[in-house]
Amino acid sequence: MEYVRLGRTGLEVSRLALGCMSYGEPTRERHEWTLGEEASRPFLRRALDLGVTFFDTANEYSAGSSEEILGRALLEYARRDEVVVATKVYTPWRSGPNGGGLSRKAIMTAIEDSLRRLGTDHVDLYQIHRWDPHTPIEETLEALHDLVRAGKVRYLGASSMYAWQFAKALYTADLHGWTRFVSMQNHYNLIHREEEREMIPFCRDQGIGVLPWSPLARGRLTRDWDEQTERSTADRFGAALYRRTDDADRVVAERVAEIAEKRGVPRAQVALAWVAGTPGVTAPIVGATKPHHLEDAVAALDLELTAEERTVLEEPYVPHPVVGFR
Repeated sequence: MEYVRLGRTGLEVSRLALGCMSYGEPTRERHEWTLGEEASRPFLRRALDLGVTFFDTANEYSAGSSEEILGRALLEYARRDEVVVATKVYTPWRSGPNGGGLSRKAIMTAIEDSLRRLGTDHVDLYQIHRWDPHTPIEETLEALHDLVRAGKVRYLGASSMYAWQFAKALYTADLHGWTRFVSMQNHYNLIHREEEREMIPFCRDQGIGVLPWSPLARGRLTRDWDEQTERSTADRFGAALYRRTDDADRVVAERVAEIAEKRGVPRAQVALAWVAGTPGVTAPIVGATKPHHLEDAVAALDLELTAEERTVLEEPYVPHPVVGFR
């Protein structure tokens, strides 16, 4: 496993992050396709064995049970100072006032709940899950800065938003002397490359680490286009991400299959190698619900695509609507 710095910080992270959205009690609300604790633990253990030290979850995943499962597993399998734990705040985690968003009250409540569920006294990377249009960014940034000063959070990150919003957040933090965001977790893969227009160049200019989510397009790049899985039939959010560009995306997926066949490797390795090899990308966030998912992800780091192969993969792409910001 290769380890790299997260943006301009001194924090070392594995070249892959394990996304923990797939691990959560399916009886909880939101994600009925997830793996329960007993089924999840082997994947967390195997990730550590493969050298993955970077784990990403969110307070809203499976109504908090993702954080619980991750926290208990890491407590048993790893030393706390050897792993980087990332979680998120924003998406409503309960109904009613102040049950979501990025107000000071919501953030202060959410961090305490996340720390309790994770079984730790600090989060290494605390990320705003989305932009909150109802809360002044100054209020959000000052609250996050206070968490860093209190020792409950080590670094701050953000997730999918417009580049102008991210620029505003960085400028505002600099203006007030508050802690800056050091990473951007954005939606980026071979069939959604809109981040290449502004966000990724901006992050490279500002020394911001880029942590793509859904680098395999919810598995669409790893199997025949019309093949369905249990998750693809139940994942309403995933379906909404790509339904409007089906015909164009199918061509890209076919190119992935062609190169994978020529290379004699699984399609997932080709699609992930493309993301990981994109300038500016720090660590793609991969999910794993089958044993070979982790093996393929790690192997993809050693697969170097030629310039010609990257051109073949990129050539069919057409502009897409921006999705994933809400």
